[in-house]
Amino acid sequence: MRIHLTSVFVDDQEKGLRFYTDVLGFRTKHDVPMGEDRWLTLVSPEDPDGTELLLEPSRHPVVKAYKEGLAAEGIPAVSFAVDDVPAEFERLRGLGVRFAQEALDMGPAVTAILDDTCGNLIQIVHTK
Repeated sequence: MRIHLTSVFVDDQEKGLRFYTDVLGFRTKHDVPMGEDRWLTLVSPEDPDGTELLLEPSRHPVVKAYKEGLAAEGIPAVSFAVDDVPAEFERLRGLGVRFAQEALDMGPAVTAILDDTCGNLIQIVHTK
């Protein structure tokens, strides 16, 4: 068994697509119209056949409370591995990304938490 698909709820799929591709560097895998929404998945350019990230519309009533609760507590909705958190922090900050937590050495790992502009906190991490 392996993880095939995971999702992050976004307030606006097009806005999410621009942030996750243009800023974070993911690539579109599937973009299929489905009524007023899309089946919109992204992959890492380093693993194009790997786990897909679904940019899931967040209109469902339960999602608002879920997203607001996580953000209020400072809990990331998802975590992405990077090779060097301080370098990625500087790159993303240079692109105007807002961080809720700057690069922090936590012993066995270094983390930072960013705002994805779609209502989510996203953690980036590398292990030592």
